[in-house]
Amino acid sequence: MRPSLLDPLFAPITSLEGVGPKVATMIEKVVPADLGDRSARVGDLLFVLPHSVIDRRNRPGIALAAEGAIVTLEVRIDRHQPPPRGNRSVPYRVYAHDDTGEIALTFFHAHAAYLEKQMPVGEHVVVSGRMEWFNGRPSMVHPDHIAPLSDAASLPLVEPVYPLTAGLSGKVLRRAIGQALGRLPELPDWLDPTVAKKHSFPAFAAALERLHDPSDPIDLSPEGAAWRRLAYDEFLAGQLSLALTRTHVRRLSGRPLKGDGRIEDAIRKALPYSLTGSQEFALAEINADLAEPERMLRLLQGDVGSGKTVVALLAMARAVEAGGQAALMAPTEILARQHLATITPLAERAGLKVAILTGREKGRERSATLAGLEDGSIDMVVGTHALFQEPVKFRDLVLAVVDEQHRFGVHQRLAITAKGDAPDMLVMTATPIPRTLVLTAFGDMDVSRLTEKPAGRRPIRTVTLPLDRLDELIGRISDAVAEGQKVYWICPLVEESEEIKLTSAEDRFAILKQEFGDIVGLVHGRMKGAEKDEAMRAFKEGETKILVATTVIEVGVDVPDATIMVIEHAERFGLAQLHQLRGRVGRGDKPSSCVLLYKDPLGETAKKRLSVMRDTEDGFLISEEDLKLRGEGELLGTRQSGTPGFQVARIEFHADLLEVARDDARLILARDPDLQTERGQALRVLLYLFGRDEAVRLLRAG
Repeated sequence: MRPSLLDPLFAPITSLEGVGPKVATMIEKVVPADLGDRSARVGDLLFVLPHSVIDRRNRPGIALAAEGAIVTLEVRIDRHQPPPRGNRSVPYRVYAHDDTGEIALTFFHAHAAYLEKQMPVGEHVVVSGRMEWFNGRPSMVHPDHIAPLSDAASLPLVEPVYPLTAGLSGKVLRRAIGQALGRLPELPDWLDPTVAKKHSFPAFAAALERLHDPSDPIDLSPEGAAWRRLAYDEFLAGQLSLALTRTHVRRLSGRPLKGDGRIEDAIRKALPYSLTGSQEFALAEINADLAEPERMLRLLQGDVGSGKTVVALLAMARAVEAGGQAALMAPTEILARQHLATITPLAERAGLKVAILTGREKGRERSATLAGLEDGSIDMVVGTHALFQEPVKFRDLVLAVVDEQHRFGVHQRLAITAKGDAPDMLVMTATPIPRTLVLTAFGDMDVSRLTEKPAGRRPIRTVTLPLDRLDELIGRISDAVAEGQKVYWICPLVEESEEIKLTSAEDRFAILKQEFGDIVGLVHGRMKGAEKDEAMRAFKEGETKILVATTVIEVGVDVPDATIMVIEHAERFGLAQLHQLRGRVGRGDKPSSCVLLYKDPLGETAKKRLSVMRDTEDGFLISEEDLKLRGEGELLGTRQSGTPGFQVARIEFHADLLEVARDDARLILARDPDLQTERGQALRVLLYLFGRDEAVRLLRAG
């Protein structure tokens, strides 16, 4: 049960004064919590943090106030000048002065009686707002604050500025947040006193108070003690919930999977090459995990083309040797079919039966696959998330391999868990993830890294080219195609959009088709599955030599004789994505190149991004740079996918706290696995505060 102490924070925001359904909908747009299908609660408002402040301590006097500056002035009211009767387009002006000069306070669509009451002639008042100068005359349009001199002390001197959305005013949001802070109950402290002391963390309530009511702009720095305290709380909640998931998942005891090695040997013999040192090392780690009675939860990180699929296949072979079935799940159909094409010939040489299951298999074919999985005649199955939907039953699923994990959240991991008798799990990703993010998204897993490229892979030469040299590029491509080379041409959009002036895939396809004729193909996300497969087949078999595509081809598409990758408007892509796309070439034995086409002028970040791409092919290095340039939410794509994006923490500022939180979480659970002690109970409150309710449920289920 949620502690009743938290009830005030779990009330809907419509229980706050001045927040009706319409305002609530607008506030929900600025709440950083992942609301999913629930409405915003009072507690969510605590974490809507200001992004900057208005400093009203600037009091220069009228004549010395700079254009556009926010200033506070003490003035005497001289006269009111209402607009001519019947002409509402002329503003209402109130003239006032101080020792340095005169100013017009300007109001559109004003209520005269209200203004006369606020600013009686002869009265001294304090006004605060943005200065504007017209023809040498100072003016302030709609001052933010007006108060009699006697109430000047009530003006907020340093005022927080919050993220807003259309229709939501700062005043309304500030009032709602103020009420939420007022409802914050006295909470037990969940911090380890030594951690709190070492980092000079203020108390939880004091940290919130300082951020929402700053007395100096420095109070709002993400590197200040108040923000760091809340970031640590959020990390601790996340690490605790991952550690609980891990404990729970391991407790659903797996079983030791030991094989005799004959299937693995048969597959190794069928391989046209031998494994790299890091593939052998990763495989040894995986096999050691499989042999243990606890469940395996392992992340296999490897750059594009480092040979993850083969490692996964050999692990799946071990599972089949032990008498069970294995499943490989990919995020897209293109990728699932490609894995099938890689795995089937090798598996069949070892006498295994492999099937595919995506949303596209229908009728008899689908029924036969479902029957084969249920009676155990199918040893391995490759598919999309269709594999883990209700009607699919396995005779004995012992190993689930999930490719490109960041596309699937922790919840999907748990859904897979439910399919077999707690199958071992191997998760693969070609998105090189910086160490800090591995901790946040995969803190519940052990990690293996593939750091070498397979033998025979050639480095890829990367060049940057401005769009105005396009003709030159087309000439060079014409020569390359004549020599039998194949080209990917990536565009950021499917069709031209009004707002963004970019060449879309469809336009580029039309232009290149005029130049090269029928050897140009097109593939994008809006095509039907069968059309995409047909376009990929034609390119693979050489019927087309130039494939114009959107980023659908980013993950895992394998055409070994494609040697040129053109990325149009490269400045619009993130580093990780550029790196993924570049990895589609350089898969054969011929030298390959990647051309990053950009539109001048380039912003600072875009320049930096393109130069990183030119300088290195090391995916892990690229991912660290990407993190610096973009922040964590973008990197994991979490803004869309519901994996752990953060409400308060900013990886780029708070990464050092992440390891501390992980160690703290592991230590707590080692000492108090059911969170029953006094600190354990306080930590339950923390888990609820940061929306980690599932973790508390696991405590009960455990």
